[in-house]
Amino acid sequence: MTITPIGGLQDDVLGERRHLVSLAFRMLGTVADAEDAVQDTYIRWYRMSDEDRAAIEVPRAWLTKATSRVCLNILASARQRREMYVGPWLPEPVPALAFGTPNEGVLDPLDRVTLDESISTALLVVLESMTPAERVAFVLHDVFAMPFDEIAEVVGRSAPACRQLALSARRRVQSSRSRRATHAEHEEVVRAFAAAARAGDIAGLVAVLDPDVVLRSDGGGIVTAARNPVFGVEKVARFILGALHKRPNTTVLEQETHDGTGFALWDDGRIYGIVTLDVADGLIVDVRMMMNPYKLSLWN
Repeated sequence: MTITPIGGLQDDVLGERRHLVSLAFRMLGTVADAEDAVQDTYIRWYRMSDEDRAAIEVPRAWLTKATSRVCLNILASARQRREMYVGPWLPEPVPALAFGTPNEGVLDPLDRVTLDESISTALLVVLESMTPAERVAFVLHDVFAMPFDEIAEVVGRSAPACRQLALSARRRVQSSRSRRATHAEHEEVVRAFAAAARAGDIAGLVAVLDPDVVLRSDGGGIVTAARNPVFGVEKVARFILGALHKRPNTTVLEQETHDGTGFALWDDGRIYGIVTLDVADGLIVDVRMMMNPYKLSLWN
């Protein structure tokens, strides 16, 4: 594909890639899917005539809407792809500042680790439960502050309908946050979990796990992982200790994630797993183990 420069416009358009990947990641849940969506958007841009491109007064707005429409189409077919996925599908955990350092001291939404949780695995899991239209409306309005009349152009519904979509999505998100532990509580429970796991102390693990705890392990059919969610305190505790026993060379290190402190699983100088945890009422209620190497590329 040949890109024809249009004054300084080409650089301006390509300079929006970071913003577009940030947007698409929240909608799709993996970096690879986000980058594919952005690539599709740029193809659409450069397939237009020079005259049509020159007529667009705000390229960023056009690119944002175009990327959102691409994501909406991908989400519409995602459910079928998830059904074909081997084992539980989890959103991709990303490290802080995953896409580089913000320019000119301005924080991109993907970098606002201390300002929002919009790329936490916990939130992305909630977004997965929404309809495509709800998810797009929520991300565009609540994360990127797009007005509802512009969201209507993306979703193909009226502005009031989009407002209701975002409201419904927001209620789900707020419900998921209602039981969330404070940062201090999360850290205390996670440290106790780490000490018990390293010591092989099953009683210690049981003590910090909620009776209805759920563990999901995403290996994508590429590496060994639980093919189904593991339910219940005893089964989850034994699964964790069994997994560590099978890889005796594993080093478990505390790792700051967008979900608070979690763990990086190291072996032979590389991270082969990232564990994120949800804590509520002083106990761990969700354990998410990302083992799929294609969803860990940014960590290595």
